[in-house]
Amino acid sequence: MSAVISSSAATQASEAKGSPLRRFGPWVLIALLAVLPFLPVPDFWIIQLIYIGLYALPVLGLVLLTGVAGLTSFGQAAFVGIGAYTTAYLTVNTGLSPWLTLFIGLALTGISAFVIGAITLRMSGHYLPLATIAWALSLYYLMGNLDALGKYDGILGVKGLSAFGFEIGQRRVFYGLVWVFVIGASFALIRLLDSRSGRAIRSLARGSQMAEAMGIDTLRHKVGIFVLAALLASVSGWLFAHFQRTVNPSPFGIKMGIEYLFMAVLGGAAHVWGAIAGSGIVKVLEDQLQVLLPKLIGTAGSYEVIVFGILIVLVLKYLPDGLWAFIDRRLPRAPRPVDWQGAAPLPARAKPAAGEVVLQVKAVRKVFGGLVAVNDISFETRAGQIVGLIGPNGAGKSTTFNLVTGVLRLSGGEVRFRGQRVDGLPSRKIAQQGMSRTFQHVKLVPEMTVLENVALGAHLRGHRGPIAAMARLNGAEERQLFAEAQRQLQRVGMGELLHEQAGNLAMGQQRLLEIARALCADPALLLLDEPAAGLRHKEKQALAEVLRSLRAEGMSILLVEHDMGLVMDVCDHIVVMEFGTHLMEGTPAQVQQSEKVRAAYLGTEH
Repeated sequence: MSAVISSSAATQASEAKGSPLRRFGPWVLIALLAVLPFLPVPDFWIIQLIYIGLYALPVLGLVLLTGVAGLTSFGQAAFVGIGAYTTAYLTVNTGLSPWLTLFIGLALTGISAFVIGAITLRMSGHYLPLATIAWALSLYYLMGNLDALGKYDGILGVKGLSAFGFEIGQRRVFYGLVWVFVIGASFALIRLLDSRSGRAIRSLARGSQMAEAMGIDTLRHKVGIFVLAALLASVSGWLFAHFQRTVNPSPFGIKMGIEYLFMAVLGGAAHVWGAIAGSGIVKVLEDQLQVLLPKLIGTAGSYEVIVFGILIVLVLKYLPDGLWAFIDRRLPRAPRPVDWQGAAPLPARAKPAAGEVVLQVKAVRKVFGGLVAVNDISFETRAGQIVGLIGPNGAGKSTTFNLVTGVLRLSGGEVRFRGQRVDGLPSRKIAQQGMSRTFQHVKLVPEMTVLENVALGAHLRGHRGPIAAMARLNGAEERQLFAEAQRQLQRVGMGELLHEQAGNLAMGQQRLLEIARALCADPALLLLDEPAAGLRHKEKQALAEVLRSLRAEGMSILLVEHDMGLVMDVCDHIVVMEFGTHLMEGTPAQVQQSEKVRAAYLGTEH
């Protein structure tokens, strides 16, 4: 195996360094924003930049929610309204300090978002955006019909912000406050996305099956980022109320929710800096078009809405990933610094003793309507044993595999793992017990590197959450996770591809990546669903060597595979299925000699 493994050091040395624009661009932007108020810039542009910052905060939430996690929401404007109305009502009617109302608004927004998210985010497909439209309209009309909130006239006379007796005002000092929030939130989200929690969030857009198999509680992560996006919107609303000194429902309706979404899409919905770019472009265009279009057409009206509609279509057609993605793809990317040498090993689970029964499948049955897909299948695997599950196409192998791993619920029978029943448990709970799997159709996150995809497999072996990530308190654990991911990649012969984007890999390499990811979970039982599909001869030889070394370490492996050469070469015991039933089982030699197996695969001679 050592001949197959190659070190990543040579690859790192030959990788292109990151471009100066990529490395220093954000710092140049921050420096420019910092000195701008001290330059002779007209107040008009300072106010424009304040509005861009106010828009950028809720759009940053949409980057996390829609661009990264794939959850479309039209409701950000409603959460901006909660933050704005909370501070306006409390400062005007109770005299509370605006700085205190910020936290009260965040609390109310967080509770509202948690309740709405826990209900809404269980939906999928077109139901999710429709649901966000429904509750966004509900909150908008609630704000407009409550007497206490001034109905559609809103609340007037909101206090301005002050600190230590100093009036912040509505110009340059306020501009500085807004952009401190925007830049702080941007860096916090960048740190979050480059962490254990961030990798879990980035996996959500590809569906829940793979993420749940890695032990990720997908609903909890969805609700978490929904709440975080709402909190960013609430801060924007708080700033907006004290900047405008008045609030009414019109800026918090569904129209503004759509506009926030457009800003995210135009700038680059999956890019943090795209939120600022999109907010800036839309705000400047909106103001300029309101002046230019009436002059060109000769009559007043909201013609800019028509232009934005055409612009949305053009962007979706020619720049579906947004403007920032167009720029980002053209900048050389520096590889991640390998700073995890010497990192402490991750905690390892206790392994079963040699020969111990690890998996017991007892008379499992699965019925889809009137179709019996799996009919009373029974078998077991022991520690240090590779069990092959084979059969012709349509025999029910993958269905049995999904019953064992919790993807499908049993219609009858039971599954025991290390003596404990696991049937009926969700996939993530089974993963916590020590089962790890690959998929018949490869499931990975193409936009993440090979290293990051494999580190996703060790999700359950880490504990640092999103707050630690945003505060940069997760460094030691991240080094441990990446060290383990590199070790498993070298184990399957992919040590030289750490920094390659996973979507660029050939199919055979993607399957090896899945095996490395499954091994990263430190499983007691490894379940491989057609791992040799798409592999070349040498890759199959390397795979066979990996499987033998795992067996020697005492791991139990359940292998579903069509490559009979590999199955006969590595398996200790083989279970043969036909039409959802148990045909026979035995050693490879016994299976090869069986007339029943020959008939199942080749048909009987008449």
